[in-house]
Amino acid sequence: MAGLATVFGSGAMTNSVPEIENHEVIFVIGSNTTETHPIIGLKIKKAVRKGAELIVADPRKIDLVRFASLWLQLRPGTDVALLNSIMHVIIKEDLIDKKFIETRTDDFESFKKSLEEYTPELGEKITGVPKKDIIKAALLYGTAVRPGIYYTMGITQHSHGTENVFAIANLALMTGNLGRESTGVNPLRGQNNVQGATDMGCIPDLYPGYQKVNIPGVKQKFEAAWGCKLSDKIGLTASEMSKAALKGKLKALYIMGENPLLSEPDITHTIKAFKKLDFLVVQDIFFTETAELADVVLPAACFAEKDGTFTNTARRVQRVRKAVEAPGEAKEDSWIIMKLSDLLGYEMKYNYIEQVFHEAGKAWPAVAGITYGRIEKTGLQWPCPTLDHPGTPYLFKGGFPRGKAAFSVVKYRPSEELPDNEYPFLLSTGRQLFQYHTGTMTRKIHALDKISKGPYIEIHPDDAKQLDVNEGDIVKVSSRRGSIKINVLVTERPSKGMVFIPFHFKEAAANMLTNTALDPIAKIPELKVCAVKIEQIKPTIKQEFKKEA
Repeated sequence: MAGLATVFGSGAMTNSVPEIENHEVIFVIGSNTTETHPIIGLKIKKAVRKGAELIVADPRKIDLVRFASLWLQLRPGTDVALLNSIMHVIIKEDLIDKKFIETRTDDFESFKKSLEEYTPELGEKITGVPKKDIIKAALLYGTAVRPGIYYTMGITQHSHGTENVFAIANLALMTGNLGRESTGVNPLRGQNNVQGATDMGCIPDLYPGYQKVNIPGVKQKFEAAWGCKLSDKIGLTASEMSKAALKGKLKALYIMGENPLLSEPDITHTIKAFKKLDFLVVQDIFFTETAELADVVLPAACFAEKDGTFTNTARRVQRVRKAVEAPGEAKEDSWIIMKLSDLLGYEMKYNYIEQVFHEAGKAWPAVAGITYGRIEKTGLQWPCPTLDHPGTPYLFKGGFPRGKAAFSVVKYRPSEELPDNEYPFLLSTGRQLFQYHTGTMTRKIHALDKISKGPYIEIHPDDAKQLDVNEGDIVKVSSRRGSIKINVLVTERPSKGMVFIPFHFKEAAANMLTNTALDPIAKIPELKVCAVKIEQIKPTIKQEFKKEA
């Protein structure tokens, strides 16, 4: 999608966090915002109090539904059908922005034709969302002057996640809701500084600044900057690395700040792959499940023990300052990397960490105007190309950087693995408010353990009755890849036939069950949809869970 590829590929918000409060309509899809991004969630609630209409599209009755004007409880994995049906209504009701489409986009007519079959009736049949609610959502979003879209991994962690994102972009383009304040498409990043990591080239096909490794001119530019020869081969994603290791094609791995033995799908397959490696290095602040398999563990400093920058989900580059000394032998990541590089024959000559950021600015004009001095007290949002530039709160004000943006024809296709007679339930995984990612840090905090009592599976009351299980019972949950034993939480949050497990807990790891099927473009695994069966086990320990409001 010309002009949008850099931003949507990077996962960056097109707009800013303060702008949330001024939306007329907020469309949250595939995001349990109050639990995964609580500060953004607070801003959304404040916008609602100021009069904004909130549309929530989610298979579960997440907390944000309490504040919504409209809840679209779609079947997991049917986002494209829902979005296409909404866009069908917007076209039918003539709510498109004709001037924006004509002057700033391409391929609208073929895209428009592709939506003809996606009537609200078909949308209801595929998604389970009532026709009237699809129409209401279309009218709310289509008539708003300042609507914003927010999504997270409920959209991207599918075998068709890229198509989901394209459909969201189509919706914003057809209504002209890009390049203006309090509009836009706003993906929320899953962890702190994920944005900064991708900005600096921690992606297998990109150098810093989202510059393609297989474009000769780009390759030559970085070879000149770094004084060495570089490969033009696109690398592997994390999930692809496990598959390559299992086949013996990948011999060694160096893992920094990740815990794939809990976060990757089909953990049994991941463990087997890692054990087949000739050499595994893990660099982390704690001894993780992945570190247990490592040949070498390099103790790293945490954020409060080093200097540098973090970039948040809204492209804001902010300072991080060393507050305390690192314990024991722990060292800054940058120190470890430079020492390893020196030993491997490439000397890195950085006397202080800001030199690295200066180098990034030379290679990527979008951050050329950002210096540590300028962000001493307040961060700046890229693009910020010059030292007198104020930063960019929202993108595409004057147009798209690569010309016109193209619409993408996106057809609904089902998830790779759906329930059947043997595995009759649909499992989705996600996060909860009081734990963070694989629990490497948060599960060491006693106060949080008092609130977040451990792993559980959410089961609808009708399904619990059919299975003859009660709250606190232990059940065996199995997929085609593995099994776990886990406590039951009976709740109406999931729909009938759907179950939910948070993935933070190693003693009942949700990713023992999940599917390794990948999105063909982004190579992201389908963590949000897989088929499972549930078997009753005689209860041994009853466990009480705090009911959600």
